[in-house]
Amino acid sequence: MTHRLELRPEAFADLAEAFSWYETQRTGLGGEFIAQVDRTLQVVAELPAVGRVVHRGLRRALVRRFPFAVYYTWEVDLAEVRAVLHTSRHPETWRRRA
Repeated sequence: MTHRLELRPEAFADLAEAFSWYETQRTGLGGEFIAQVDRTLQVVAELPAVGRVVHRGLRRALVRRFPFAVYYTWEVDLAEVRAVLHTSRHPETWRRRA
């Protein structure tokens, strides 16, 4: 069963910033990054319990190949993506979005 998935505006901003950075590193790398994030989001939509709870109901699913994580909450039929952040970011960054 696929659950409804919504991205908050902050998560879109996180994606745009990371995409831009990767594109400056190598043309096309930003697209590869987005493709891996999309795969992670598909897994979250299909199996929302897959992410480990890291803070007050906030879950984390790691993105393959890139050092990023998708932070989301999950209730009955909705997975809400709160952030898509580099894994070395200070924990307070994603905790504020819980």
